[in-house]
Amino acid sequence: MQLKIMSFNLRVNVASDGDNAWPNRTKAVAETIKKHDPDIIGVQEGLHGMLADLEPLLPEYAWVGEGRDGGTEGEYTAIFYKKSKWEMVRSGNFSLSENPEQLGVMSWNTSHTRMCTWAAFKSSAGDQFAMFNTHLDHVSEEAQRKGMELIRERMRNLREQTGLPIALTGDFNVTPEHAAVTGLVQEGYQSVYSVLHAANREVGGTVHHFKGGDTGETIDYIFLTPDWQVQSVVIDRGLYEGRYPSDHYPVIAEVLLK
Repeated sequence: MQLKIMSFNLRVNVASDGDNAWPNRTKAVAETIKKHDPDIIGVQEGLHGMLADLEPLLPEYAWVGEGRDGGTEGEYTAIFYKKSKWEMVRSGNFSLSENPEQLGVMSWNTSHTRMCTWAAFKSSAGDQFAMFNTHLDHVSEEAQRKGMELIRERMRNLREQTGLPIALTGDFNVTPEHAAVTGLVQEGYQSVYSVLHAANREVGGTVHHFKGGDTGETIDYIFLTPDWQVQSVVIDRGLYEGRYPSDHYPVIAEVLLK
């Protein structure tokens, strides 16, 4: 089974972004997604209205998720998927907190409520996999570390119950040396950036604050269980009609189930 996965922080809709505010970028985001044609996309910072704006521009995709404050409130860590190729069979959300079954809960000195959305998919050919998508806190190291520990626990439990291969996408808000990242590696997850490291190529920055360039921090990731082989990874630093689609670059990986 081959799969193309994208992780894409959309940048929340705030008027203070001026010319880079969401209404001016909606088409660019949709065109970026169409260009890469991924099977599955983990988005971060998408408000309900933003996701609704994308629906008519991306009719081949359906999405699943909930706002981090419950229902349609707050930012989503939604998962988009090609509905002609994949059927969603199970899904859920949990907060990155000491009360994970309740959204809108803050723990571990987090600056904002944080959450993870997950879903399991199958194709008409019988291929199956699961996807988790998250956005870790940008301030509290404790929230970053413990939030990822909770995600790892949930992925571990699902894998033990189902045996499914798993992909994890997200804006982790930490660099590769952080425990939130190294803990995944120690547990056997592989970063799609491994193909760049193997070729002695630099990953470069994935966040640029609408300034462009590749010298910023690497904070956006795709991780995989060992079932997958990474074939390629691209960090799309391109402009669309003279505009950056977001203040983060999308990360796109082609992977193959071994």
